[in-house]
Amino acid sequence: MPQPVVPPVPGTVLRNPRGLATAVTALLGVVAALDLFALYTGVVMHRLTGDLLSHSSDEIERADDLYEMTGSVQLAAMGVTAVVFIIWFHRVRSNADAFAQDVCTRTRGWAVGGWFVPIGNLWIPYTIAREVWTASAQTAPDGSWREASERPITTWWWTWVSALLIYRFGTTMQEHADTPDTLQRATDDILVADALNLAAAVLAIVFVRKLTAMQHTKATLGPIAAV
Repeated sequence: MPQPVVPPVPGTVLRNPRGLATAVTALLGVVAALDLFALYTGVVMHRLTGDLLSHSSDEIERADDLYEMTGSVQLAAMGVTAVVFIIWFHRVRSNADAFAQDVCTRTRGWAVGGWFVPIGNLWIPYTIAREVWTASAQTAPDGSWREASERPITTWWWTWVSALLIYRFGTTMQEHADTPDTLQRATDDILVADALNLAAAVLAIVFVRKLTAMQHTKATLGPIAAV
């Protein structure tokens, strides 16, 4: 990252998040592509579970194997993406201290630890993201505080949380399904979760790119926006 026009807060160091942002963006693209394929396999399973008697056992087994394999690859891809995303998230949170130390209410360690707090991980990273977003925004040309729209954060976060909760509900139902109707409802819930996860992956790309660009702009052009 080029030398800031205005020095960062003493005791802090700015580190370029753009390389990590590129990696996260690429991985989120892979996740989105897998979600799209998962939608296809989910539709196939929906049709099969809705009329099991009209399909051969071999056809059902092949579809089920493809469905399970897709789910496993999805989970692996999301795991790798989550690791790189959290590293990027910690980087931008650390940079926020260099821009404005009084904005972030939680220490930078929470940018990592917050994701692993049961129940709390449904909102702690979101509050951190909002504070980092605020700290990374330039002020108005007259030096007054300028709020940057938090829509990219809000839409991404709640879409992702919805996908996570529906997926957990669907997989739990699937594990205890004892009738074709119950299995089909579980499959449908997971199908909805895949659609939401696809949307969340795209929205996450928007969030990552926007926040990274905000930090780069503030570091290179200074904290005050041009007229």
